[in-house]
Amino acid sequence: MTTDAPSALAGELPGGVRIRLLRGSDAERLGAAYRRNRDHLAPWEPTRSAEFFTTEGQSANIGGKLAMFGAGTGVPWVLLAGGEAVGTMTLSGIVRGPFLSANLGYWVDQDFNGRGIGSAAVAHVVGAASTALGLHRIQAATLPHNAASQRVLQRAGFQQIGHAPEYLQIAGAWQDHLLFQRVLH
Repeated sequence: MTTDAPSALAGELPGGVRIRLLRGSDAERLGAAYRRNRDHLAPWEPTRSAEFFTTEGQSANIGGKLAMFGAGTGVPWVLLAGGEAVGTMTLSGIVRGPFLSANLGYWVDQDFNGRGIGSAAVAHVVGAASTALGLHRIQAATLPHNAASQRVLQRAGFQQIGHAPEYLQIAGAWQDHLLFQRVLH
Protein backbone atom coordinates (compact mmCIF):
# COMPACT_ATOMS: atom_id res chain seq x y z
CA MET A 1 0.00 0.00 0.00
CA THR A 2 1.27 3.45 -0.85
CA THR A 3 -0.41 5.26 2.04
CA ASP A 4 0.08 5.16 5.78
CA ALA A 5 -2.96 7.35 6.47
CA PRO A 6 -6.25 5.44 6.85
CA SER A 7 -7.99 8.83 6.70
CA ALA A 8 -7.05 8.94 2.99
CA LEU A 9 -9.40 5.97 2.57
CA ALA A 10 -12.39 7.65 4.30
CA GLY A 11 -14.98 9.98 2.86
CA GLU A 12 -18.51 11.37 2.73
CA LEU A 13 -21.22 9.89 0.50
CA PRO A 14 -24.72 11.17 -0.37
CA GLY A 15 -27.43 11.31 2.27
CA GLY A 16 -25.11 11.71 5.25
CA VAL A 17 -23.50 8.29 4.73
CA ARG A 18 -19.80 7.98 5.54
CA ILE A 19 -17.29 5.43 4.29
CA ARG A 20 -14.26 4.48 6.38
CA LEU A 21 -12.02 1.54 7.10
CA LEU A 22 -13.66 -1.27 9.03
CA ARG A 23 -12.70 -1.51 12.73
CA GLY A 24 -12.91 -4.27 15.28
CA SER A 25 -15.40 -2.13 17.19
CA ASP A 26 -17.84 -2.38 14.23
CA ALA A 27 -18.82 -5.99 15.05
CA GLU A 28 -22.07 -5.21 16.85
CA ARG A 29 -23.31 -2.66 14.29
CA LEU A 30 -22.32 -4.91 11.37
CA GLY A 31 -24.07 -7.91 12.93
CA ALA A 32 -27.22 -5.79 13.30
CA ALA A 33 -26.94 -4.67 9.66
CA TYR A 34 -26.61 -8.24 8.42
CA ARG A 35 -29.60 -9.31 10.53
CA ARG A 36 -31.71 -6.43 9.10
CA ASN A 37 -30.66 -7.36 5.56
CA ARG A 38 -30.60 -11.14 5.89
CA ASP A 39 -33.46 -11.82 3.46
CA HIS A 40 -32.41 -8.98 1.15
CA LEU A 41 -28.85 -10.34 0.79
CA ALA A 42 -29.63 -14.08 0.75
CA PRO A 43 -30.06 -14.39 -3.06
CA TRP A 44 -26.75 -12.58 -3.73
CA GLU A 45 -24.35 -14.08 -1.15
CA PRO A 46 -22.98 -17.44 -0.03
CA THR A 47 -25.16 -19.36 2.41
CA ARG A 48 -24.33 -18.02 5.87
CA SER A 49 -24.29 -19.84 9.20
CA ALA A 50 -26.41 -18.48 12.06
CA GLU A 51 -23.14 -17.46 13.77
CA PHE A 52 -22.33 -15.06 10.92
CA PHE A 53 -25.24 -12.80 11.93
CA THR A 54 -24.06 -12.41 15.54
CA THR A 55 -21.69 -9.88 17.05
CA GLU A 56 -19.24 -12.72 17.71
CA GLY A 57 -19.49 -13.95 14.13
CA GLN A 58 -18.88 -10.47 12.82
CA SER A 59 -15.97 -10.02 15.20
CA ALA A 60 -14.32 -13.09 13.64
CA ASN A 61 -15.21 -11.89 10.12
CA ILE A 62 -13.76 -8.45 10.82
CA GLY A 63 -10.64 -10.02 12.34
CA GLY A 64 -10.04 -11.89 9.07
CA LYS A 65 -10.57 -8.75 7.00
CA LEU A 66 -8.26 -6.70 9.21
CA ALA A 67 -5.59 -9.41 8.92
CA MET A 68 -6.00 -9.19 5.14
CA PHE A 69 -5.58 -5.40 5.39
CA GLY A 70 -2.48 -5.80 7.57
CA ALA A 71 -0.97 -8.18 5.01
CA GLY A 72 -1.69 -5.73 2.19
CA THR A 73 -3.99 -8.15 0.35
CA GLY A 74 -7.28 -6.37 0.98
CA VAL A 75 -9.04 -3.24 2.14
CA PRO A 76 -12.35 -3.49 4.06
CA TRP A 77 -14.64 -0.46 4.32
CA VAL A 78 -17.90 0.03 6.20
CA LEU A 79 -20.69 2.42 5.21
CA LEU A 80 -22.22 4.27 8.17
CA ALA A 81 -25.37 6.35 8.58
CA GLY A 82 -25.61 7.77 12.06
CA GLY A 83 -24.45 4.98 14.32
CA GLU A 84 -25.59 2.16 12.03
CA ALA A 85 -23.68 0.14 9.45
CA VAL A 86 -25.52 0.32 6.12
CA GLY A 87 -23.16 -1.64 3.90
CA THR A 88 -19.63 -2.69 3.15
CA MET A 89 -17.12 -2.36 0.34
CA THR A 90 -14.17 -4.72 0.13
CA LEU A 91 -11.16 -4.93 -2.13
CA SER A 92 -9.78 -8.46 -1.79
CA GLY A 93 -7.12 -10.51 -3.47
CA ILE A 94 -4.85 -7.53 -4.00
CA VAL A 95 -1.92 -8.64 -6.12
CA ARG A 96 1.16 -6.44 -6.52
CA GLY A 97 3.94 -6.73 -9.07
CA PRO A 98 3.03 -6.59 -12.74
CA PHE A 99 -0.68 -7.33 -12.07
CA LEU A 100 -1.58 -4.53 -9.56
CA SER A 101 -5.14 -5.78 -9.35
CA ALA A 102 -7.93 -6.49 -6.84
CA ASN A 103 -11.46 -7.85 -6.65
CA LEU A 104 -14.34 -5.64 -5.51
CA GLY A 105 -17.28 -6.85 -3.45
CA TYR A 106 -20.02 -4.72 -1.92
CA TRP A 107 -23.54 -4.48 -0.56
CA VAL A 108 -25.81 -1.66 0.57
CA ASP A 109 -28.63 -1.84 3.12
CA GLN A 110 -32.02 -2.42 1.49
CA ASP A 111 -33.35 0.82 3.04
CA PHE A 112 -30.57 2.80 1.33
CA ASN A 113 -30.89 1.30 -2.16
CA GLY A 114 -31.78 3.63 -5.01
CA ARG A 115 -30.19 6.70 -3.42
CA GLY A 116 -26.87 6.67 -5.26
CA ILE A 117 -24.96 5.46 -2.21
CA GLY A 118 -23.67 2.27 -3.83
CA SER A 119 -22.51 4.20 -6.89
CA ALA A 120 -20.81 6.86 -4.76
CA ALA A 121 -19.15 4.22 -2.56
CA VAL A 122 -17.83 2.29 -5.58
CA ALA A 123 -16.53 5.56 -7.05
CA HIS A 124 -14.79 6.28 -3.73
CA VAL A 125 -13.17 2.83 -3.72
CA VAL A 126 -12.07 3.26 -7.35
CA GLY A 127 -10.42 6.58 -6.44
CA ALA A 128 -8.68 5.10 -3.40
CA ALA A 129 -7.54 2.07 -5.41
CA SER A 130 -5.96 4.31 -8.01
CA THR A 131 -4.38 6.98 -5.82
CA ALA A 132 -3.82 5.65 -2.28
CA LEU A 133 -3.31 2.00 -3.23
CA GLY A 134 -1.61 2.43 -6.62
CA LEU A 135 -3.60 -0.31 -8.32
CA HIS A 136 -3.95 -0.65 -12.09
CA ARG A 137 -7.16 -2.68 -12.30
CA ILE A 138 -10.24 -3.72 -10.30
CA GLN A 139 -12.43 -6.68 -11.18
CA ALA A 140 -15.99 -7.36 -9.97
CA ALA A 141 -18.50 -10.13 -10.66
CA THR A 142 -22.30 -10.10 -10.55
CA LEU A 143 -24.99 -12.67 -11.02
CA PRO A 144 -26.43 -12.28 -14.54
CA HIS A 145 -29.83 -11.24 -13.13
CA ASN A 146 -28.40 -8.62 -10.72
CA ALA A 147 -29.11 -5.63 -12.97
CA ALA A 148 -28.88 -3.12 -10.10
CA SER A 149 -25.31 -4.13 -9.25
CA GLN A 150 -24.36 -4.08 -12.92
CA ARG A 151 -25.67 -0.49 -13.21
CA VAL A 152 -23.58 0.53 -10.18
CA LEU A 153 -20.46 -0.90 -11.80
CA GLN A 154 -21.18 0.65 -15.20
CA ARG A 155 -21.72 4.09 -13.60
CA ALA A 156 -18.24 3.71 -12.07
CA GLY A 157 -16.69 3.01 -15.47
CA PHE A 158 -16.51 -0.78 -15.27
CA GLN A 159 -16.88 -2.72 -18.51
CA GLN A 160 -18.16 -6.25 -18.90
CA ILE A 161 -15.30 -8.52 -19.94
CA GLY A 162 -16.78 -11.97 -19.77
CA HIS A 163 -19.07 -14.66 -18.49
CA ALA A 164 -17.84 -17.21 -15.95
CA PRO A 165 -19.89 -20.42 -15.70
CA GLU A 166 -20.43 -21.74 -12.15
CA TYR A 167 -18.11 -19.02 -10.84
CA LEU A 168 -19.20 -18.77 -7.19
CA GLN A 169 -21.39 -20.71 -4.81
CA ILE A 170 -24.21 -18.26 -4.08
CA ALA A 171 -27.43 -19.03 -2.20
CA GLY A 172 -26.36 -22.68 -2.00
CA ALA A 173 -25.70 -23.28 -5.71
CA TRP A 174 -22.81 -22.81 -8.12
CA GLN A 175 -23.92 -19.85 -10.22
CA ASP A 176 -22.71 -18.16 -13.38
CA HIS A 177 -21.41 -14.59 -13.08
CA LEU A 178 -20.75 -11.71 -15.41
CA LEU A 179 -17.23 -10.34 -15.03
CA PHE A 180 -16.47 -6.63 -15.07
CA GLN A 181 -13.25 -4.66 -14.86
CA ARG A 182 -12.13 -1.09 -14.49
CA VAL A 183 -8.63 -0.19 -15.71
CA LEU A 184 -7.51 2.69 -13.53
CA HIS A 185 -4.39 3.90 -15.35
